Amino acid sequence: MKKLFFIITITIFTSSFSQQSQLLKIRKFRVGYLDEKIKETSGLNILNGKLYTFNDSGNLPEIFELEKTTGKIIDTLKINGKNKDWEALTNDGKIFYIGDFGNNGGIRRDLEIYKVLSENNPFKNDSIKLIPFEYPEQKEFDPKYSSTDFDAEAMIYLNGKIHLFTKEWRAKSTTHYIIDPEISEKQQAQKTETFKINFLVTDASYYNKKLYLIGYTKKTEVFLNVFRETEPGIFFRGAPERYYLGSALSIGQIEGIAVDGSGMYISGEKFHSPIGGSKQSLYFIPNDKLKD
Repeated sequence: MKKLFFIITITIFTSSFSQQSQLLKIRKFRVGYLDEKIKETSGLNILNGKLYTFNDSGNLPEIFELEKTTGKIIDTLKINGKNKDWEALTNDGKIFYIGDFGNNGGIRRDLEIYKVLSENNPFKNDSIKLIPFEYPEQKEFDPKYSSTDFDAEAMIYLNGKIHLFTKEWRAKSTTHYIIDPEISEKQQAQKTETFKINFLVTDASYYNKKLYLIGYTKKTEVFLNVFRETEPGIFFRGAPERYYLGSALSIGQIEGIAVDGSGMYISGEKFHSPIGGSKQSLYFIPNDKLKD
């Protein structure tokens, strides 16, 4: 395995629900309801100014380009692969990385990231490569549905590496791992830092030296944490800005975030429960609605 060219420091930073959250109710920022074809939207990403999303496990291996102001489907890009449990999407400007690493049960030994060259449309399906990986700290693979700390739904591309952020059902933390996209054999993800975030992280975005982590609690509360990059690729050494976005009962199960110079795009999949629910939706929050 290639060596990383910097020293990785494991940092544990403590947070709690006593941390004050600013209110940013996003329901009023809904730009449209998503098509029934993407009622299980599981992430967002912007490449060359275009907005993309996809469905998670049990759906076709497709990526959808969305119209930013309405959420309507502009194009459907078919991927020559299998959607075991797609959960995250990022890019390096030319290549899309699709995170097939959903692991709610904690039993998967086939975690991998699709590497897909994109030169306009369609994607170059003959150039698809896989980046397999594992968590070196995971020693047991017994089924622990909604109890494992080795699940993930969020990643970004930064400084030539893939940065993955876990969805820890039991610890209510998120751990930052680094993966080398140039390694084709199975590699061990490199643990970097951990933050007690107190919600289940479902997507990530990076823009202008800020990391955006979004997700929800089992009580249907939806939160957004914004971390400042304190040194290249390190985020958890300072307290984040924390926002309460609303309840999944009214805004959907929030699964995607993508940020650019104009603001934040957020997507939620269809959510239903005995006491209410919401349709799959796309939101846009202009930058001036967030504290600088």
